[in-house]
Amino acid sequence: MHKKTFNELTTKELYDLLALRTEVFVVEQDCPYQEVDGKDVTAHHYWIEEDGVIVAALRVLVEETPIAIGRVVTKASHRGKGYSRRLMEEAVIDFGSAELYLQAQTYVEPFYASFGFSRTSEEYLEDDIPHVDMIRERTISS
Repeated sequence: MHKKTFNELTTKELYDLLALRTEVFVVEQDCPYQEVDGKDVTAHHYWIEEDGVIVAALRVLVEETPIAIGRVVTKASHRGKGYSRRLMEEAVIDFGSAELYLQAQTYVEPFYASFGFSRTSEEYLEDDIPHVDMIRERTISS
C-alpha cells in the first residue's frame, strides 16, 4: 500500500497512475474523457503495486465538500484479489471522520455500501455508464 500527496509523487508514479486510469477508464471502458482534470494536484493518491507495477489505485479529493473518493481502478489482470477493498479500507480509515462522497458505477454500488455509503441519487448515465451518487456520513470517534 502506497499513499502520497501529489507533491510527494515521483514523475514515474504519476505517469503510472495516469496510465492505469487511462488503460481502464478510457480504453477498456471506451470512455473518451479528460483524464488529466486538474484534481490530482490537490488529491491524496493511494495505490498497490505488484512486481513494481501499479495494479490498483484511487484518489481522495480532500478539497471537495464533502471529501470525494474517485478513480477507483484495478488493472483487468489483477481483479478479484481484493485490491480495491484494501484501498477503500485505507481511505475510509484516513478520512472516515469526515463525510465522504463518491460516484459509483451502479454495478458496484453494493461494494461501496459495504463501507457505509448510501445512495443519494437516482441512476444516471456518465460516459454512457450507469452511475449513482453515494454518501458516507462522518463517523464520530469516542
